[in-house]
Amino acid sequence: MKASHSKTQDHSTAQDSEAQKTTDHDVIRKWADQRGGKPATVKATEDNGHAGILRIDFDPPDEGLKRIGWDEFFEKFDDAGIAFLHQDRTKDGELSRFHKFVKS
Repeated sequence: MKASHSKTQDHSTAQDSEAQKTTDHDVIRKWADQRGGKPATVKATEDNGHAGILRIDFDPPDEGLKRIGWDEFFEKFDDAGIAFLHQDRTKDGELSRFHKFVKS
């Protein structure tokens, strides 16, 4: 049974800590930008100049990733038919970097 709460900061934080799924390019880009994330691809998965497995890269840059532009990132994202699962805040209220790509 779920307890009823008035709208408080704690309640808002609990909602923000739940993962959300989206395919909205603006939401994804804003989420990454707020955390210093850059669009990237896994180097070993690139094929004939096309982006491979997608990732969001944070500083310091991951040597196994190649940063790409948002246009290329979203072209691959749309072609793959995937969604972006992400968390806005941790349960402690801190900005979260939790994300992954899932089937849409």
